Amino acid sequence: MEHTPPDRHRLLESYRAGVHAIRRLAAQVEDWSVPTPCTEWTALDLAGHLRCVAENQLEYLQDAPHSRLAKLFAQNAPAAVLIRQQARQNAAELAVLPAASGPERILTFTVSADAYADLLPDAWDRLHLVYRGTEYTVGDYAGAACLEWHLHAWDLARAIGLDHRPADPQLLADAWRRGVPHLPLIDGDDPWEAVLRSSGRSPHWPRVEHPLKTRLAARAG
Repeated sequence: MEHTPPDRHRLLESYRAGVHAIRRLAAQVEDWSVPTPCTEWTALDLAGHLRCVAENQLEYLQDAPHSRLAKLFAQNAPAAVLIRQQARQNAAELAVLPAASGPERILTFTVSADAYADLLPDAWDRLHLVYRGTEYTVGDYAGAACLEWHLHAWDLARAIGLDHRPADPQLLADAWRRGVPHLPLIDGDDPWEAVLRSSGRSPHWPRVEHPLKTRLAARAG
């Protein structure tokens, strides 16, 4: 089923808001060893993953339509195979990252993510990849990048006892339908909860108590 791509101006605004949310939340992390909703990852691991994904997204954009990602999707493999291949790539890239602090990894992430956003407008209508006979433009796939940042902003927020909800959740639901061609969106009354569930997250994943809140409560007692 064809879906109309989200409006580019709204999507670019949401993309930059996702990057900003990650930077804002990262500035509040006091212990980078805390677990995240991606239970095998600490906040430091998540920062490393963000760096890798931002660098990859920039590479895929610059190499489109002949990127590593385009070649992967051109295999027309089932969703489960694509998920496994991307998970292996994520793990391999994270394993070889040089040692760095959480803030250092977030800074590197920001540089690549901002560079991607700067290139997007001029490349918007360029072919990005083809999956099962359907062509997806750079603008279509920008929705997947936007989703990535908001989902991981949610992960980081939950890890430190906070929450993240994008300003335009319906836009992200629409971006999923067009930018994540191999995975269906689990529809629901709340578009943000639908996105969370579709990505394998539970909207009710418990928040870790924020260290600052704990200290303030102790002082008050």
